[in-house]
Amino acid sequence: MEVKLFQKTQRDLAASINLVIDEYWDDSISEKEMIDMIQKLYINNEDKFKRNGKYTTVLRQQCGKRRLNVVSKVLDTNDDI
Repeated sequence: MEVKLFQKTQRDLAASINLVIDEYWDDSISEKEMIDMIQKLYINNEDKFKRNGKYTTVLRQQCGKRRLNVVSKVLDTNDDI
């Protein structure tokens, strides 16, 4: 699976997060691959992930609670979704 690590917009970032988590849920990639990819996306796009300690509105709308719960656990944060 090929995902760009540097995303242009929050919508592109949300689409990449959705792709990675959906691939994991479909057993197409391993848990370790999913965790690594989410961490890399976060490191390279931190400004698009959160504002004022919360996930951005675009991410919340595009990804939904279930996926953002997974992201929070991978990043080991207790942020509001």
